[in-house]
Amino acid sequence: MSSPFHNPESVTIKNLESAFAGESMAHIKYRYFAKLCREMGDEATAKVFEDTAEQEILHAFGHADLLFPKANMTPAKALQFAIEGETYEYTEMYPSFRNAAVAEGNDAAVKEIDEQIAESKEHAQMFKAVLEKAAKRFAALAKVEERHAKHYQNTLDKIAA
Repeated sequence: MSSPFHNPESVTIKNLESAFAGESMAHIKYRYFAKLCREMGDEATAKVFEDTAEQEILHAFGHADLLFPKANMTPAKALQFAIEGETYEYTEMYPSFRNAAVAEGNDAAVKEIDEQIAESKEHAQMFKAVLEKAAKRFAALAKVEERHAKHYQNTLDKIAA
């Protein structure tokens, strides 16, 4: 998940990335625990897990704000980060996890990982399509803006003459 906005060797940045991952995982884990508690009829405990999950996501957002400062971000950069992350998942991370699961004979994990590889590839392709569509849209808008600018400049030139 490294951001190009920071020195990748920075201990603080590495710590923020770890904290972001931990808080994000806690959020999902507590949502899952809430789901289990609710299925078991324990609404009160489910609510405690859900409330805590909301706090965890706010903590993760705080770390993300430092890792991906709003002043440096654009929709295109966000899409590129997403493409890079999803591509890493289906080309490196999940295939290595799959190899370990195969070696251990964990067929259920292999099946889950195969699904994740396929979904990560789909996600990367979806983000690429959005980025390409946005690039075309921005190019078209730039042409319209250029026409408007020329029109305004021509009008200004006539007034100034």
